[in-house]
Amino acid sequence: MLSNITLLYIALFAPLVGSLFSMLFSSSKRHIFVGVIASLLLLTSLGATVLLFVNATLNNEIVRATLMDWIVVGHINLAFGFVVDGVSATMMLVVTLVSSMVHIYAIGYMLHDRSFNRFFTYLSAFVFSMLILVMSDNFMGLFIGWEGVGLCSWMLIGFWYEKESANFASNEAFIMNRIADLGMLLGIFLLFWVFGTLRYEEIFDKMQNADITLLTIAGILLFIGAMGKSAQFPLHTWLADAMEGPTPVSALIHAATMVTAGVYLVIRANPLYSQVPELSFAISCLGAFVALFAAFMALVNRDLKRIIAYSTLSQLGYMFVAAGLGAYWIALFHLMTHAFFKSLLFLGAGNVMHAMHNKLDILKMGALYKPMKVTAILMILASIALAGIFPFAGFFSKDKILESAFAYGYYGIWVALMLGAFLTAFYSFRLIMLVFFAPKNHEEHPHEAYSYMLGAMTPLAVLAVCAGWFESDFHHLLAQFLPVNDQHLDAQIISTLIAVTSAVALSGIIIALFIYRNGPLSKKWEEKFIYKLLFNQYYIPLLYEKIFMVPYKAISHLLWKGVELKIIDASVDLVARILCKSGEGLRPIQSGNLSKSLRLMAFGLIAFLLFCLIFVI
Repeated sequence: MLSNITLLYIALFAPLVGSLFSMLFSSSKRHIFVGVIASLLLLTSLGATVLLFVNATLNNEIVRATLMDWIVVGHINLAFGFVVDGVSATMMLVVTLVSSMVHIYAIGYMLHDRSFNRFFTYLSAFVFSMLILVMSDNFMGLFIGWEGVGLCSWMLIGFWYEKESANFASNEAFIMNRIADLGMLLGIFLLFWVFGTLRYEEIFDKMQNADITLLTIAGILLFIGAMGKSAQFPLHTWLADAMEGPTPVSALIHAATMVTAGVYLVIRANPLYSQVPELSFAISCLGAFVALFAAFMALVNRDLKRIIAYSTLSQLGYMFVAAGLGAYWIALFHLMTHAFFKSLLFLGAGNVMHAMHNKLDILKMGALYKPMKVTAILMILASIALAGIFPFAGFFSKDKILESAFAYGYYGIWVALMLGAFLTAFYSFRLIMLVFFAPKNHEEHPHEAYSYMLGAMTPLAVLAVCAGWFESDFHHLLAQFLPVNDQHLDAQIISTLIAVTSAVALSGIIIALFIYRNGPLSKKWEEKFIYKLLFNQYYIPLLYEKIFMVPYKAISHLLWKGVELKIIDASVDLVARILCKSGEGLRPIQSGNLSKSLRLMAFGLIAFLLFCLIFVI
């Protein structure tokens, strides 16, 4: 029987082994066994995670391990330490399960890509970095994993680097996250300055006696990092553009794992945010705003993957609302259920893309249900779960968030989330209708995906349906590791809230089915200002371009012309010219002519004697 420490290291390092193995073949021709080995190692990590979850967390045991010391200087002692408790174990299950399915799916999706081997190198490296982020027992280890997933995300978004749009999207994501990560790093430095340590346990034990102002500043700085990674306004623009990457990347990074890292950070640092309720409330307000902000953009978008990306952005807002309200276990619960049905939606979108030869405009699809029945059913199940219809997983987690907002008396947030629930149901089934059931509007000959790709999607579909059924067990498990501040409502009020929420979601579905049963709306709708506003993302990317990118480019051009070329390069060139001229001038002394050499020797001797005479005098 393997010990818990051994299982921890297997779960952590199996993806790294897969990445290193794939790297050996990254420059060679496509080998299917590379994807198979990488997938098997991910399944190994999943198996170790499940055993660890059963052995440790279900027995109320926290597993700790220290791999090695890292920085030991004076009173600074930072180590590569890891912890597995209910929170990290839940995240590990989500990461390894979804990653395993995505790896298997990607074997078929990337089958004809010439960089097949390189893709699995990056994908497995991403999973390893994400596990470091999740399992670390200190903020510096979390930051290392945080930067690791950022690097891997950049490589995966820009995987097809021949495309200019992919290069732009990868750089946008990288730069936007580096801006946010500066705030996070400053927050980590501040915590170390205040507490003299970066270990979660030691910081949280000392937090009661800390200065509230410093805690507030640290909480704000950490949340800036969370805003970048989880694409919260105003650092949100990169997420939709990141759809330029391969669809398995979207399913893994931009639905189930990396974008939820910001939510995980707030949950993990819950003792800090519990000390600053004003900041927590601000986080909830921002989450409610983003839930609506993104949902409205999804209403009019025509890009299959971007619609799902906006949906992810909206659901991240729900998670931040729960975390800001202090309902940390509910935030983690919605994070988990969302990972299953959203990754399923992205993988289904990948099947549709392959069938439509990479076309993404849903207005130019239609009638795909018959040739792609299995994909259609799986995407419908995921959409029902996303809409929050009983008894699917999304119903349980989203309903708990709405219930918490109502119970705490934040009725404005509750109304915003209720409207978001309606919009979510509407745009989800707008997508389903236009892709699968509207009249045919294309000349393609679509086909179903490989059976093993559908097989990889099946566990996610099962979990999208039934993961919410274990709500009480999940609550009981996390109550041992997270503060549970649930506000209890009367059973009648709860029943009424559930009925209202369900009615709102169902009405969104029914209206979408009715409006789009005959295909897209009239072109006149696209001429209206509100459509253009939402379709162009409220013109925020254009605003960023005018305010930041254009001036930055102008300043960079000025510095290049005025400083780089005329001062720095000119100075270097001047040194080179002086050396060249002096070399040309001294060349005659190396001509090989004996008489010239004797004259030079005589001149040198006289000069030397004169110098000695002057020195003596």
